[in-house]
Amino acid sequence: MRRIWAQCLKELAQFRRDRLTLALAFFLPMVALLLYGYATRLEAKDIPVAVQNYDSGALSRDYVDTLFHNDQLKMVRWSAGDAMHQLDLGNAKATILIPPEFSRKIKQNIAADIQVLVDGTDVNNARVIKNGILATTQYFVRAHHLSPASDKTLLRTEVRLWFNPGRKESLYVAPGAVAINLWIFPCLLAALAMAREREYGTMLQLFTSSITSFQLVAGKALAYWIVGMIQAAMMLTLAVTLFGIRLVGNIPVYFLSLSIFIFCAVLFGLLMGARASTQSAAVQMVATAGFTTSLLLSGFIYPVRNILFPLSLISYIVPARYFVEASRNAFVRGSDAISQIQIPLYLFLCALAFYLIACRILRKMQLDT
Repeated sequence: MRRIWAQCLKELAQFRRDRLTLALAFFLPMVALLLYGYATRLEAKDIPVAVQNYDSGALSRDYVDTLFHNDQLKMVRWSAGDAMHQLDLGNAKATILIPPEFSRKIKQNIAADIQVLVDGTDVNNARVIKNGILATTQYFVRAHHLSPASDKTLLRTEVRLWFNPGRKESLYVAPGAVAINLWIFPCLLAALAMAREREYGTMLQLFTSSITSFQLVAGKALAYWIVGMIQAAMMLTLAVTLFGIRLVGNIPVYFLSLSIFIFCAVLFGLLMGARASTQSAAVQMVATAGFTTSLLLSGFIYPVRNILFPLSLISYIVPARYFVEASRNAFVRGSDAISQIQIPLYLFLCALAFYLIACRILRKMQLDT
């Protein structure tokens, strides 16, 4: 244990003397959290829509006002040309044509067709525009009592949003952004520290000493776990202050998952650093194997259930997947301890696997030298 602690103190001393590493550890994570928190928006807003109203009646004007009486659609000017020309120019994502005699036909209980052309290049936006226009049209019909008197609704659905009734997107994005950053930066710092030993030749000095590969990995992991916990405290404080998130779940289970997750990130970084011969190679390996998988296969942006087979199998060995879930449970859903106790167990198994593999690599290098 004394050798592990001595290795830990030595790593912390080297870390403290390197200003670039200090900036990488404490400045860039804050910037990344701000970028993720403010730049990641999954709900489409202010979608440009062009309207050509060929009817001069009051009903058509009320209908247009109803369409844009929200922050989802935004009216843009109809430039020269037909409806398709507006989409080709890219000025609008949808065009709406209201025909002549629209108001008169409705007052006479005659069906009036409205033409809507939607740019389907972005499938998600197209779906949002289509559903929004359909829902607004149904609301307009009900509000103006335009349904036939014989039309009776036999089935009604009452929908209530649970956990996040105000639909605050920050409650979804901010906990996930904290989880992704706590995977990337401790992992990167540990990988650079291990690769630096090989690049500068100091690894040979460690091999000739009496320290074992298990003690070496444990000492480095402990040092950067301490750094990672400081990063976690800073990022959680920033997220609570700026994005208004609050811990509503089981606090002991969350912080247990947090501490194990940081160990997992550090050990994965040590594993990547042990495989890399230079620091630049370590950065590339962490970016490819760590950052890309955690960003795309963790459920931070896309639901894990939407990942196609066989990539969906890879998501099961991505530790960030479990901690993203733990963060959202702790800050949004408020799940109890029993339903979340499996998450620290999964993270512990991942950390143990990374630790054993890293020790085996270093042990092999030690025997080869």
